[in-house]
Amino acid sequence: MFLCPFRNTTACTRRTTVRASQKLLRGRRWHTAASRDSDGHTPDLSHLNPAPSDYSRFIFQDKCITTVVAGSGGNGCVSFLREKYIEEGPPNGGDGGSGGSIYIQAIDGLTSLHKLARQGVIRAGRGKNGQGKSKGGKRGHDILIQVPVGTVVREVSRYDPVEEEELKYKTLKGTLPREEQAMGMFSEQRDRFVLYPGSLPSDFLTTNFPKLEPPRRSNLAALEPSAPIHLDLSQPMDQPKLLAAGAVGGFGNPHFVSRNMGRPRFATKGEGGMSLQLEFELKLLADVGLVGFPNAGKSTLLRSLTNSRTRIGNWEFTTLEPNIGTVVLDDFKGRPLVESSNKKSPRTNFTIADIPGLVEDAHLDRGLGLGFLRHIERAGILGFVVDLSSASPIKTLQKLWHELGEYDRMRNAASDSTPTEGQFMPWGDPLPPLALPPIYRKPWFVVATKADLPETQDNFLALRDYLAQVQQGAVEHPSGHKDAFKERLVAVPM
Repeated sequence: MFLCPFRNTTACTRRTTVRASQKLLRGRRWHTAASRDSDGHTPDLSHLNPAPSDYSRFIFQDKCITTVVAGSGGNGCVSFLREKYIEEGPPNGGDGGSGGSIYIQAIDGLTSLHKLARQGVIRAGRGKNGQGKSKGGKRGHDILIQVPVGTVVREVSRYDPVEEEELKYKTLKGTLPREEQAMGMFSEQRDRFVLYPGSLPSDFLTTNFPKLEPPRRSNLAALEPSAPIHLDLSQPMDQPKLLAAGAVGGFGNPHFVSRNMGRPRFATKGEGGMSLQLEFELKLLADVGLVGFPNAGKSTLLRSLTNSRTRIGNWEFTTLEPNIGTVVLDDFKGRPLVESSNKKSPRTNFTIADIPGLVEDAHLDRGLGLGFLRHIERAGILGFVVDLSSASPIKTLQKLWHELGEYDRMRNAASDSTPTEGQFMPWGDPLPPLALPPIYRKPWFVVATKADLPETQDNFLALRDYLAQVQQGAVEHPSGHKDAFKERLVAVPM
């Protein structure tokens, strides 16, 4: 009898399953018999008409400012030997451990800086303090920053405590007389010591501390790039590159044994770690960048060529951030899908970026135009997506080139009024823009969409003839520059 309330559960489950199946079939009604191939199999084109649940948001970031902090050194230890029949043993405090270092490496497979931008501040591990029995402190853990290939790293500002101490040391040593110099350096160096744990605060005033040498740096500091940092990581790196070396640890009390002081009750603190504020910017967004007006079919093209799950819709500005997909040329399952012309180092894949659509007067920042144009100049090859069903595809192509040309002129004018790339910028001042090649010198081609419609055949022929005339020099290049790229201009029908 207690199973009676559950008798309708099976019926409800069956009804729910039937309804879900009917809903799924209604969503796939466009799979008609006309779409079958010669073998009678229906091709799977569901990725071109996805449900909203199949969308994935591509988190993209091509520029960020991050603070990296190298690890500080650990303090030295104040300890003495304790054994039977030894009343006052000699000092045996260990040295402090060195701080962790910051490394950077450019690797393949990354396309965005969003993970780096989320961290904000990246800190390496601090060195552990020294211990008794002459045990040195453990070294702080290192940090490895992995960025996409084509990232440019530039220094915004830095703070180096060791450099501050060195400057203070030289100032006291060069400006004061010998007696006052000794007293002045004594007072300045007092805060670099640590006392025995059982000491009183007043012992800082009564203890006769020795004169210290200038602040020390780690031997790894010789491998740091010269300031200001400017790295162009345009190739994959087999080994990481050092950005900031960790600081050295302090001395234990055995280092201060002398004739007058056999049992020093003090040690030194570790040096402070260097802090760098760095700007990371992608110089190369993708191998191919799709450029076009809104609702031209760029996202559909990207989704059909790659496994990208970008959003598709029959309205303008469906894409508001660049979406990047990868085209696989060799899946390592036999022969390559596409033979590479470079036999020595054949490529196995390349990336395509779906750049948000442009509008007229985009160079005047209409419709977030400057933000979208900035992504275009970071593509290696430009693919202009033109809708053949429009009134004049040739004028559409010319308008696109007009926006790119105006943006190129504005960028060159801005770069002439800013400092050079190698000049160090003080705190608070923006860095100059990256020195990128002109847009009109990039290789480009045209993707003509909706070429399957009968009324678009004449437009495609006119567009193909126009590109042939541009390649031969019979008509002016759409960008208006004589030295623009004119080799192998093709229109690919889609």
